[in-house]
Amino acid sequence: MGLNSIMKIFMPKDKIFYSLFEQVAHTVAKMGKLMKEVVTEPDFDKRAAIIAQIEDLEHVNDDFTHKIFTELGRNFITPFDREDIHYLATALDDIADYIFSSAKKINFYKVNPNDQGIQKMADLIEQGSEQIKNAVIELRNMKNMRRITDALVKVNSIENQADDIFDMSIDRLFETEPDAKEVIKKREIYQVLEIVTDKCEDAANVIESIIIKYA
Repeated sequence: MGLNSIMKIFMPKDKIFYSLFEQVAHTVAKMGKLMKEVVTEPDFDKRAAIIAQIEDLEHVNDDFTHKIFTELGRNFITPFDREDIHYLATALDDIADYIFSSAKKINFYKVNPNDQGIQKMADLIEQGSEQIKNAVIELRNMKNMRRITDALVKVNSIENQADDIFDMSIDRLFETEPDAKEVIKKREIYQVLEIVTDKCEDAANVIESIIIKYA
């Protein structure tokens, strides 16, 4: 075996990992946009069709995540810590899982999403998933650090806003909703929506750890 062949074995598969992470991030951002469509669509059946699109993307994302873990097992040298690759893949997968869970619960519980808290939460999810995508696509070369840090700051701000909206929505729910069943259903939907923003912040924290180590 020649020297070049030997070197190729130990060279990090940067393009593979970065490409997979970028595909995951783009998928998550698409899911965030579709989540906003779910809560602005008044028709149950049309919402169901959008939710089916989200489910399809969630399955696509699962495949990408599986490929990341497969490549992690195959490659001795990686572009950044194996631990960070695992954490980031898991964090991005969690965002996708909870977006799908949120969308699914709206139709499963037959809740009218024309609700101020649900609408605002969905808007924040769309923004948060887009900012995570912006940060992930800059990891390939880490030249535009300002773009990454701006995205991470926005994600943290979005998570704080989601906490406030969750508290206000729960307070309003108990004050204005006379039906106990509706209270239970909406409260659970608020919780899952808020978890999405938590998962975006988790991903942002992993990205911050990566750039501190390697930028």
